[in-house]
Amino acid sequence: MAISAEPIIYGLIFVAVLVLVEGIYLTVFGKSISLNSKVNRRLALMEKGGGREEVLEQLRKEMSQHLRSQSIPLYSILASKAQKANIAFSPSQILMLMGVLAVMAYVGLTAGTAASTPVRIAVALGMGVGGVYLWINKKAKKRMSMIEEQLPDAVELMVRSLRVGHPFSSAIGIVANEVADPLGTEMGVIADEAAYGRDMGDALKAMAERMDMQDLRFLAVAVTIQQTAGGNLAEILDGLAKVIRSRFKLFRRVKAITAEAKWSGMFLSVFPLVALVGINVIQPNYYDDVKDTAVFIPACLVVAAFLVANIFVMKTLVNIKV
Repeated sequence: MAISAEPIIYGLIFVAVLVLVEGIYLTVFGKSISLNSKVNRRLALMEKGGGREEVLEQLRKEMSQHLRSQSIPLYSILASKAQKANIAFSPSQILMLMGVLAVMAYVGLTAGTAASTPVRIAVALGMGVGGVYLWINKKAKKRMSMIEEQLPDAVELMVRSLRVGHPFSSAIGIVANEVADPLGTEMGVIADEAAYGRDMGDALKAMAERMDMQDLRFLAVAVTIQQTAGGNLAEILDGLAKVIRSRFKLFRRVKAITAEAKWSGMFLSVFPLVALVGINVIQPNYYDDVKDTAVFIPACLVVAAFLVANIFVMKTLVNIKV
């Protein structure tokens, strides 16, 4: 019994596509673009000789370019996630990257498999588009998770700065210099915008809406209310920091409680497909006796419908609103 190696080759080529995307990204923008960098990207760009105004313009362009390009065909499915991930590639560069990766995947499939040309083209396009989508989605989730984790400490740093007599604009600047990415660069942009005359409350609101994060909306509202009605901003932010930290702990607890159910749902969704591929690899003639019957196609459609329904049902069961 001969076992085909083509599914393994497909998997290796797709993994290579994902690695290549990250490699190209780091090569073009340098290590400072990585979320693991100790020095936030804004400071790294300024250390390289970029002026404050020039760096601000570059960062603002990167932060807003994706939502402005939602009308581009195909790109609309990526715009929101690319915005949250703050991908420095422009929309046109991302689409070009998809094409380059699809071509490279096609070359790999041509060299490593015996599939027909239409199949190679379809699979290569799927790998190019799917690889970039998964990469952006992973970046977005990681970045949003890091901001949620950094925000309570950043707000507490603002509180300490206010209590020793610094104005709020200086407190934001201290956070921008002391906190690592991704929040450090975001706060740095707000500090620079305020220095050039933009209202601090409006800048915080814009950041909260851009990242669609409820805790940042709380911060923006607290600062706006203090600006209009007055009050002790340090005490307000201290209470806000405690609320944000409590929410963060609750989110983590819910995530831990639902982890088993999420993995179960993923297993139940993926295992039938893996079993189908395995059966066709080990025993290609397994379905020959039944595939020409009248009920074979309807049965396949019913199974596919149940698999899709399973995905939505399991996702709904573990999607707990807090």
